[in-house]
Amino acid sequence: MKKILLLVDGSSFLYRAYYALPDLRSPTGEPTGAIYGILNMLRRLDRDYPGAYLTCVFDAKGKTFRDELYPEYKANRTSMPDDLVSQVAPIHDAISLLGWPILSVEGIEADDVIGTLAKKARNEGFETIIATADKDMAQLVGDGVTLVNTMSNETLDREGVVEKFGIPPESIIDYLSLIGDTSDNIPGVAKVGPKTALKWLTQYGTLDNILTHANDIKGNVGENLRQSADWLPRARELITIRTNCDLGTTGDSIETLFARKPADTDGLKKRFEQYGFKAWLREMGQVAPAQPSPAIGQGSLFAGVQTRPAPANTRYETVLTEAALDTWLARITAADLTALDTETTSLDPMEAQLVGISLCVEPGYAAYIPVAHDYPGAPEQLARDLVLGKLKDWLQNQQHKKVGQNMKYDSHVFANQGVRLEGIAHDTLLQSYVLESHRRHDMASQALRVLDRKVTGYEEICGKGASQIGFAEVDIATATDYAAEDADITLQLHEAMWPLIRDDEKLAFIYQDIELPTEVVLQKIERQGVLIDARLLADQSEELGEKMEVLQEKAYEAAEQPFNLNSPKQLGEILFDKLQLPVVKKTPSGTPSTNEEVLQKLAEDYPLPKIILDYRGMAKLKSTYTDKLPRMVNPATHRVHTNFAQAVAVTGRLASSDPNLQNIPIRTAEGRRIREAFIAPPGSKIVSADYSQIELRIMAHMSEDPGLIRAFANGEDIHRATASEIFDVTPLEVSGEQRRHAKVINFGLIYGMSAFGLAGNLGISRHAAQDYIERYFHRYPGVARYMENIRQQARENGYVETVFGRRLWLPEINSPNGPRRQAAERAAINAPMQGTAADIIKLSMIAVQDWLEKEKLTSNLILQVHDELVLEVPQSELELVRQHLPELMSQVAQLKVPLIAEVGAGNNWDEAH
Repeated sequence: MKKILLLVDGSSFLYRAYYALPDLRSPTGEPTGAIYGILNMLRRLDRDYPGAYLTCVFDAKGKTFRDELYPEYKANRTSMPDDLVSQVAPIHDAISLLGWPILSVEGIEADDVIGTLAKKARNEGFETIIATADKDMAQLVGDGVTLVNTMSNETLDREGVVEKFGIPPESIIDYLSLIGDTSDNIPGVAKVGPKTALKWLTQYGTLDNILTHANDIKGNVGENLRQSADWLPRARELITIRTNCDLGTTGDSIETLFARKPADTDGLKKRFEQYGFKAWLREMGQVAPAQPSPAIGQGSLFAGVQTRPAPANTRYETVLTEAALDTWLARITAADLTALDTETTSLDPMEAQLVGISLCVEPGYAAYIPVAHDYPGAPEQLARDLVLGKLKDWLQNQQHKKVGQNMKYDSHVFANQGVRLEGIAHDTLLQSYVLESHRRHDMASQALRVLDRKVTGYEEICGKGASQIGFAEVDIATATDYAAEDADITLQLHEAMWPLIRDDEKLAFIYQDIELPTEVVLQKIERQGVLIDARLLADQSEELGEKMEVLQEKAYEAAEQPFNLNSPKQLGEILFDKLQLPVVKKTPSGTPSTNEEVLQKLAEDYPLPKIILDYRGMAKLKSTYTDKLPRMVNPATHRVHTNFAQAVAVTGRLASSDPNLQNIPIRTAEGRRIREAFIAPPGSKIVSADYSQIELRIMAHMSEDPGLIRAFANGEDIHRATASEIFDVTPLEVSGEQRRHAKVINFGLIYGMSAFGLAGNLGISRHAAQDYIERYFHRYPGVARYMENIRQQARENGYVETVFGRRLWLPEINSPNGPRRQAAERAAINAPMQGTAADIIKLSMIAVQDWLEKEKLTSNLILQVHDELVLEVPQSELELVRQHLPELMSQVAQLKVPLIAEVGAGNNWDEAH
């Protein structure tokens, strides 16, 4: 095998790791993102090139020949951030502990060190792999030299360079000289970008030849080239990576200099403990010791903390006899709390059939009751009906408290067997969500984060892909270990998380008074399902297909040729090569983007992008709803049953899936027609109750702005009132266009919209948008104060709160990455509004469901969509429901402004609006 030299451009990856990763912190609050990023990359390279000779090259401090050649070299670069400075020495230390040689040569840049070593390696018969994120390095690619970028999973050999840049490696220096290198402050030719540079190099071959023919190039760009003629040779010299530097290693061979050293395992363990790299410690068979809590808002509440020791011994029993079942029934009947879990035939809650039940009453001691395992040699099991018959009273008893992981699913499973699950006291899925909404809430993730335990995964025992077996085919001994562990871990998670919630009054309210009752209501909504008119959807699907054909012909006409409207590549060629439309944005690979945002921008001035947008909108309606919904009707209930996930959105909003009924577009006539297919059965009506301008009302409450509070208290049109102030006219003089602008401003600012964003949204100048914003804050000064205060709270705490105390975590609020930090700052403003609205609609669901049950009505909640509740109401109960719904919904929260719910009714969902 050919020998390999692995050269890592440490300086290139240092900054990229720092800015690419979240603001990771050690248990003591020190920044660790760059350390983690660099080490993760090196560990991967270790695995990919196990036999390689290697070194990690960094820039040395001080000036190089390029500074002497061009004093403005890298003059645009800001000083290294303090959080990165503090990680440089630990990075060098950790790399050495991995066994990697580190090289840094005074007066020579890392690029030139790497170039010199690559040449030396080739002379000594080595193949060289250069790990870098720097495009300049492409000039080194050639026989035996390849670039890899572990951050983008990109590998560039000679063919790869040609495919990416359109030119071979030997032309890269000329190419970069023409376009310049902004990161190093090296100017190129004014107004010359990659496209023009590629065109010239294709036509003339080299930079020298381009300059020879400079007079042949017409227009402003030709004049710019001629003006740069004296500069370009120096630019080329600055960009050229030297391969003949004196590194002080003339007499030493590559094998001598860069042989892999044994890793210092003990040293790495200490560093991983210090930095809180728990996953890597587990790989080494270690468990992180208890550490102080991380800096506020910087890590998991459980980072570095062994919350509770694992049980010294675990005992998992398989229940195969009636006597053993009776013994466990006595245990759970006497227990204050029992962890309960089910194993089933399907993830679809309406279809899942029971395969087994697991129970746990104390950490480390659990049981599994198999009832439907079916494989050759399977032992005799207790009959499912017998087990459910014995457990039914306990399962349906409100006084016998249960805890589980996603109990909504288990409730469906038991309902499929004719058992109503009662006594749901706790749910670890919801506990995790209330404590750390921005984390993952599956059991495996919770166990690692909270208990520092790895649990057995489903795929470990059932396989994956085409070879995956059902749980009923798993041998019972293996199934017992897996299922009993689930119940055991659930109880341990509860014991670790519940005290943190119980001891915080706000979190306890969110968990006990909002999330747990909402889970019960959602299970009933999902079980009820929605009646749809499949024939109407089929008709709509046919109509959409016909309209898409018309749009396709229009697109062909606008493009002056047929093409595949669903192909981004072909669309890009039409838009940017043939029609020469301006490139708005590029993809990570450098090709012009054709995403929705780009097409919307282009559609303002050109017909084809608008046609494509209309086509895509109809195609999505057809594939997602009119074609798909009829196929999702449950054959047993003849209804569609969506799934509402509570623990997904950081803000507390619900997420609908399989099918998603919350994202049906209503801004187009075709989208609104989809709702016509959601119908009431004969003798009933669909009733919709929707909060009016709830987020603006919440802003008025939270900001305590007198103007906003007064406007809502007086029942004013808030958009007209805002327009009156911004445009300096009386409310009666406000035009429809002015009111529309004011509406965009009202909603835009609570979403953290900047002057730039507002200008783009309204199609006005940035100066005019800034003037609108200033006028807005002049009318509502409390809003401006609130925004600044909430951003400061977010920076200090790492989270913001809803009116009720739900914590909305913002892990990027102190990120060194500017765009990520700015996005977090925008979220800090809006999240309390969205989160409070989510809390209020959940409280409304609970109140409405309680009222329906108390009054023994047959009306049912069937959907919750954003700020709207949808019910199916018999004609005989319609007036009663219409009368009480607004009152119920307006009284669930006492804000400084009135809550108003608007109610409508009709034969279908669209009519009810």
